[in-house]
Amino acid sequence: MSGTSLDGVDGVLVDFSRPEARVLAHSAQPLPAALRQDLLALNARGHDELHRAALAGNALVLCYAEVVAQLLAQTGLAAADIRAIGAHGQTVRHQPQAHDGVGYTLQLNQPALLAERCAITVVADFRTRDLAAGGQGAPLVPPFHQAFFGPRWPGAAVLNIGGISNVTLLPADAQAALIGFDCGPGNALLDSWCQQHLGQPFDRDGAWAASGKVRSDVLQCFLDDPFFQQSGPKSTGRDRFHPEWLQSRLERCAPCVAQDVQATLAELTALCCARAVQSRALPVSHAIVCGGGALNHHVMLRLRALLAPCTVLSSQEAGLPPLQVEACAFAWLAKQCLDKNAASVPSVTGARGARILGAVYAA
Repeated sequence: MSGTSLDGVDGVLVDFSRPEARVLAHSAQPLPAALRQDLLALNARGHDELHRAALAGNALVLCYAEVVAQLLAQTGLAAADIRAIGAHGQTVRHQPQAHDGVGYTLQLNQPALLAERCAITVVADFRTRDLAAGGQGAPLVPPFHQAFFGPRWPGAAVLNIGGISNVTLLPADAQAALIGFDCGPGNALLDSWCQQHLGQPFDRDGAWAASGKVRSDVLQCFLDDPFFQQSGPKSTGRDRFHPEWLQSRLERCAPCVAQDVQATLAELTALCCARAVQSRALPVSHAIVCGGGALNHHVMLRLRALLAPCTVLSSQEAGLPPLQVEACAFAWLAKQCLDKNAASVPSVTGARGARILGAVYAA
């Protein structure tokens, strides 16, 4: 999995032979700096995009193949022992239902090349079938959240804070509908502002944000974006929440020092997540946080304040480390595809019905 945070590739080796999934190994590979810049640039219009996107997809798959090799080395398993690789690809555009009523979602990937390099069947292209059925094509992780966390945490919320944040509201009643949708920016704007002003890849522990003050006028300018007024199903990406989006809103406000912008962006992330948890007036006793945001101490403190008396905890405490959850979800989605089980949830994505997600590239 390489998500919207664009910080690297996370891979897990998962055993689904028992009722509860077991992660046997985890490996992380940072994206080469040049590839990361290429992928960031491809979130916006530019010169010769088709050529650049094709080469970026090839380069990304080489990172995927390295992660697969590391997982096999850690466990002593061979390619023949693995049923499949679930490879999501890197989202560079996400425009569901836009333009022509169908829209599109684009994940750079080269699953055929990955199958050749690894000699393992690859499942990829998870989003487009849901989109074709009238859905958002995102978020896709809520049914995995329900499968993994639901039995022990009925009625809880799961917050996945990556580059973009999303929420899953696990039903307390097994007969009730699963609810999930994107909340808004997660780490994407926080990271880019930190890179611009500190030259650091991210704000470790949220310390820089904690040193600033939230500017209520700037926060309101952020919240004026129509996305925050929409109810679910809804989804978004970096092609909406990007540095130019941030700069255009800052220009509407009185000058703001850099650390106050960071504090206000952290508040935006926490507030959007908190409002998403509270949006359906359902009693939520626990909020389980995964993704890189779970490692941001300041954002976690703000979530605890905004969601009190709800207990906010890291997914580590719920049985799965924060940086493994999304990769594990796409391993689960690959298994659902091979087992011919529908994995899209209409109450989450808005599709006309549940669909089998993914395309198979046999080894």
